[in-house]
Amino acid sequence: MGNKNILIPAAYFYPEHAASPYLGENKNEAFVNAGYKIDVFAPTPCRGVDNETRNRYKNIKTEEFLNGNLVVHRFSLFKEGKNPIGRAIRYSLCWVEHLVCCLKAKDADLIYVGSTPPIQGLIGVCMKKLKKTSFVYNLQDIFPDSLVGTGLAKKGGLLWKIGRVIENTTYKHADKIIVISQDFKKNIMAKGVPEDKIEVIYNWVEQDNVHDVPRVENKLISKYGLDPNKFYVTYCGNIGLTQNMDMLLEIAQELSSNENIHFVLNGEGAYKTEVEKIISEKDIENVTLLPFQPYEDIAHVFSLGDVGLVISKPGVGANSVPSKTWSIMSASRPVLASFDENELKDIITDNECGIFCKGGDKEALKNAILKMSANPDLCKEYGANGRQFVMDNLTREVGTKKYVDVINKVLNQNK
Repeated sequence: MGNKNILIPAAYFYPEHAASPYLGENKNEAFVNAGYKIDVFAPTPCRGVDNETRNRYKNIKTEEFLNGNLVVHRFSLFKEGKNPIGRAIRYSLCWVEHLVCCLKAKDADLIYVGSTPPIQGLIGVCMKKLKKTSFVYNLQDIFPDSLVGTGLAKKGGLLWKIGRVIENTTYKHADKIIVISQDFKKNIMAKGVPEDKIEVIYNWVEQDNVHDVPRVENKLISKYGLDPNKFYVTYCGNIGLTQNMDMLLEIAQELSSNENIHFVLNGEGAYKTEVEKIISEKDIENVTLLPFQPYEDIAHVFSLGDVGLVISKPGVGANSVPSKTWSIMSASRPVLASFDENELKDIITDNECGIFCKGGDKEALKNAILKMSANPDLCKEYGANGRQFVMDNLTREVGTKKYVDVINKVLNQNK
């Protein structure tokens, strides 16, 4: 099977800070170990990097990793901003550059495309039709459903209709579609995708890197001057428009009289400035904001809290199971979810690894926090159950093997 070439048009690549960067790194390493060579096409890095790093990469056109079996080809592109229109323009230009690079690539056996940005799948369609390249689509987010959930589009509106055309075209031409949950599978099957075209592979967690770090050994406690004796409710990840930070801050304010409970929000995002503003204006003293932490400290990040939050506005997470869930569980911490009722609810309740609350139900989430803070033994029990679930189902070895199996299957079918 050796000497087969995989093309990956990537919207973001190291050293950028994208969601769960280890997933791509683990997959790429597994592909190389299985005998494949990889060409990645990516723009000049900008997300989560400083100007010095970005300027340095402007002079780097190619990089080699994994003993030369993974080659990253860089092209110039202006920096990503927060304005939705500007981001859409940048995504479009990036798409054009990606397509040109892929069409020029030699000996392309398979193109592996992710669902960010939403138009990215059309590159796979073009490669399949024009160059007869096998096409695997990795669906981490369902478009245009996600736009409807965030309020950026209305169901039945023009943007939604365009999104549905893009979605259907991508699904039709993909040889295999990898989805990250059973709910994702049900969603696209309802849109006419044959079941035998879909592979469910949960996002995994690097179980050896994300583990329990006892409070007395957690470097973030001393680094940020946190009281080691308090009960910490932590949120780690994107602080954006969909995470229902307004409701969470209301809960924090209502629980301010309980001096034992403290909230820690760890991450970056488009709504972080507004969160800082609310905390300042309302003088909410039981919330601490921490910056994005380096991946090498991930065990400390997810072990910091006594419970870990998975939270979203109602209607946003109907089909998703956020990857941070697995990291919370891998660190032996109970999951406290405020989310749409879906597969996540079944996983948490069936395996007794936390408490699930319906998305947007402020009183339910507040009561769950109070319950957990009053029951440290229950926290430990739920945390242990979560770690066991990860070790049984969501290790790096299990997840990456499934990805390699899909690639092998597609290429064998298309010989």
